[in-house]
Amino acid sequence: MVREYEALFVLNPSLEEEARAALMERLSGVIAGAKGEIAKVDEWGKRRLAYEVQDCREGYYILVDFKASLSAGPELERFFKLNEGVLRHLIVKREES
Repeated sequence: MVREYEALFVLNPSLEEEARAALMERLSGVIAGAKGEIAKVDEWGKRRLAYEVQDCREGYYILVDFKASLSAGPELERFFKLNEGVLRHLIVKREES
């Protein structure tokens, strides 16, 4: 069963553009591995954080809309936790309209 999800994650602002592109490529691979596809990527850019996270006062925000099977959730959680460049992340299932 394929469902729609949103993933919002905050990256370390010191990551170079190439490192962000590589991270997005790996994220695409994880989603594709869960029989999914990315619908939209919205890069919000650098924003000030409400509180300091891992000695960072700013973060680079990215919002990804995607469709994937139920197995995508645990795999994405694992991907975000193992990646040192990700400061925070949130994955939510979108409401069906």
